[in-house]
Amino acid sequence: MSVEPDRLLVQEALAGDQAAFGELVQMHQHAVYNLAYRMLGERGEAEDAAQETFVRAYSHLDRYDAERPFRTWLLSIASNHCIDRLRKRRLVWLSIDEPLPPHPSLSSDEIEPEDAVIAGERDAAIQRMLADLSPEYRAAVVLRYWYDLSYTEIAEMLDTTESAVKSRLFRARQALAEKMTSQERAVLHLAMEGSR
Repeated sequence: MSVEPDRLLVQEALAGDQAAFGELVQMHQHAVYNLAYRMLGERGEAEDAAQETFVRAYSHLDRYDAERPFRTWLLSIASNHCIDRLRKRRLVWLSIDEPLPPHPSLSSDEIEPEDAVIAGERDAAIQRMLADLSPEYRAAVVLRYWYDLSYTEIAEMLDTTESAVKSRLFRARQALAEKMTSQERAVLHLAMEGSR
């Protein structure tokens, strides 16, 4: 997807065309929701966070820098909002009972039952591992391995330096390695490779 259509839609939305902003929402809602779900670990809370992300984006659309990709700006809003939510509920245990919902483009009525069970177990294991990380480490891991963003992009999104991002990723990998079983290591490795 090109950056140009985003820029054009942003200009139209700034000129008062609400349908243009609606198109931006349609184009980016899955990425925003998936980021929120990976960070928050609960379907309902991820939906609320995604909705709040778009409300904030609409409210501050005039601050969008057209030199940057709109998606990066939007995911920055989402990740920072999720970090704030996680900080507020530090002592509350994340619900990992719900598996990650399938991406609409990957959904099929023909999925084999064994594949569904394996995918559900993998998603639950990944969510448990992510839930053990601090909000800052979790954001860096999700943005790097699920969204394949560069260190520079992550640093911009999280308002930090590239070296801090590298450090967070290194420490997150260390923390995960210390807590994981060999089976969980294999699951996480497959997930990170498959998300690229």
